[in-house]
Amino acid sequence: MPRISGVDIPRNKHIYISLQYIYGIGPAKSKEILEKTQINPSTKADDLTEDELSRLREVIDKEYLVEGDLRKQVNMDIKRLIDVGCYRGIRHRRGLPVHGQRTKTNARTRKGKPKTVAGRGQKRGAKK
Repeated sequence: MPRISGVDIPRNKHIYISLQYIYGIGPAKSKEILEKTQINPSTKADDLTEDELSRLREVIDKEYLVEGDLRKQVNMDIKRLIDVGCYRGIRHRRGLPVHGQRTKTNARTRKGKPKTVAGRGQKRGAKK
C-alpha cells in the first residue's frame, strides 16, 4: 500500500482518486499534481513505480500544504477569528453556522440535539 504524506492511499483505485484520500487534496489539486509529475491519472496506485511514487511525494511535500500542517493552519485561523472577536469568530465560539445559513429551522448539525422549551406547542385544554 503506497504511503504519501503519512497516509496509506488505497492500492486498488486510480491514482487520481487515491490522492484525494490525503487531507487537503481534492479533484483539482489531484489532477494538477499528476500533470506536474507526468503520471497517467488512470494508473492504479498499486502499479506505480518507485520512481513515480518518489516524484509524487516530492511534489506534494514541496508545493502543497496537506495533512497535519493544513489542519494546524485551519485551527489557527479559526482561533484568530475568535480572539479578534469578529462576527465569524463569535459564531465559531457559540457553535452556530458561520456562513449566513438560517437557524430558525435546520442547523441541527451545528446546534446539536434539539432542546425542548417549555410553553411551546399546543396549549393545555385547547381543542382542535
